[in-house]
Amino acid sequence: MSEQARRRPPKPYRKPKKDPVRMLAFEALRAVDERDAYANLVLPPLLRKAREAGDFDGRDAALATELVYGTLRRQGTYDAIVAACVDRPLREVDPPVLDVLALGAHQLLGTRIPTHAAVSASVELARVVLGDGRAKFVNAVLRKISQHDLDAWVERVAPPYDEDPEDHLAVVHSHPRWVVSALWDSLGGGRAGIEDLLEADNERPEVTLVARPGRSTTEELAAATETLPGRWSPYALRMAEGGEPGAIEAVKEGRAGVQDEGSQLVALALANAPLEGPDAHWLDGCAGPGGKAALLAALAAERGAALLASEKQPHRARLVERALAGNPGPYQVIAADGTRPPWRPGSFDRVLVDVPCSGLGALRRRPEARWRRRPEDLDGFAPLQRGLLTEALRAVRVGGVVGYATCSPHLAETRVVVDDVLKRTGGAELIDARPLLPGVPALGEGPDVQLWPHLHGTDAMYLALLRRTA
Repeated sequence: MSEQARRRPPKPYRKPKKDPVRMLAFEALRAVDERDAYANLVLPPLLRKAREAGDFDGRDAALATELVYGTLRRQGTYDAIVAACVDRPLREVDPPVLDVLALGAHQLLGTRIPTHAAVSASVELARVVLGDGRAKFVNAVLRKISQHDLDAWVERVAPPYDEDPEDHLAVVHSHPRWVVSALWDSLGGGRAGIEDLLEADNERPEVTLVARPGRSTTEELAAATETLPGRWSPYALRMAEGGEPGAIEAVKEGRAGVQDEGSQLVALALANAPLEGPDAHWLDGCAGPGGKAALLAALAAERGAALLASEKQPHRARLVERALAGNPGPYQVIAADGTRPPWRPGSFDRVLVDVPCSGLGALRRRPEARWRRRPEDLDGFAPLQRGLLTEALRAVRVGGVVGYATCSPHLAETRVVVDDVLKRTGGAELIDARPLLPGVPALGEGPDVQLWPHLHGTDAMYLALLRRTA
C-alpha cells in the first residue's frame, strides 16, 4: 500500500437505506419459505399495513406484488441462473441469501428496472437483511447475472430440447420436471400445447367476479368498477388490472364474490345437469371456502331447492357460513367428514364434491405450490378422493347427479379416480358434461371436461358428471 493510501482517512460507514417495497417483498418470500405460507394470503395484510403506515402508494403496491409473484413464478429458472454464477451448490447457500438473489434476478431479467438500479437496490436490501459481508456476495453474483438477458441465460443453462425435452421445458418455463411430465401426459402430447400451458401458468391471472343470481347482477358490478364480460359464465365479469374487488358494495355484502370462471362453470354444469324426478335437495360435500357453495345456494334458491354445505374443517366451515350469509333460499352449513357422512344414503338430488387435491390447476394463483408439491403427495390424496366420490354416489338418490371436480389436471386425480370408483361401486354412469358448458370450445372427447389456462383463461378445473342408476 502506498504512503498516500495509508494516510487517506477511511470512508465513513454509511448506514444502508431501507427500501420499503423490497423489504416487504423479501418479508413475503421469507414467509413462503419458512412457514410454508401462500403468497396470496401473506401479501394482502403486508400491503395493507404498509398503506396504513403511509409507506406505500398504489405504484409501490403494484411493484411489490410483481416482485413477489414474479420471483415465485420464475424461481426454477432463476435458481438455475444463480447456480451458474456461484462456486458451490445452491443447497449450501443460506435461504435468505437465495431470496435476495432471486429478487435481484427477477428485477434484472423479468422487469424493466434499469440494471444499475436493480443491482444497487438489491445490494442495499442485502446490507439491511443480511449484513455487509454477504451483501458483497450478492453484489458479485448479480453483476454476473446482469451480463446477459433472460433469453441468453436460458440458452446457457437449459439442456437442449432434443436431448432432454422435459428438463428443457422445466428450466425454460420454471416448473419442476415431474409437473411438466404430468401436465404433458394430461394434455396428450405435442410440444406447442405444453409450452402454451406452462407459459400460461407464469402469467398473472385476471380477477374474476361472480354476480350471485337473485342477489346481484353483472350490470350492477359493471357499474361499480371497470370490467370486461366473462368469457363463458353468464354470471362472470373480469376486473380491469388494478381494480379492488373488496371496494365493491355487492362484494362487501356477499351478494357477489371473487371466483374463477372455471369454478363457476363447474357449479353451473352440476346445477343444469338433466335430472329425473324431484330437484329439492342439493349437497356441496367439500364446501370450503365457500365460492361454489354460494353460487349453488343462489341457484338452488331460484328453484325453491335447499343446499346443505358440508365442510370437514370447522374453520373452513365458518368461511362457508360467511359466504352463504344472506342467501335468500334455505340452506344449512355443517362441519362433517364427507367420507363418514351424517346424512342418510339417497338423501340428495344433486351432489358436488370438489375434492382436496394437489392444486396443480391453480399454479397461476399459487405459484409457490409447484415447488412445494411432490409426486408422492398424490398417493396421500388418492384414498380421500376415492372415498369422497364413493360416498357422494351413496348420498344421491337413483336418477340424481353427482359432480366430481378437482383443481388439478393430473390424470391420477381425475379420470383414474372416476374410472376406479365406477368399477368398484357400480350403479352409476358417466353423463356428457360438455353440453352443459355451452359455447366453451376445446372440451375434448368427453364425457368428462378438462379446462385449461391456455385454452380457456381459467384454472385447470376438471369435472365428471355421474348419474346414479341403481
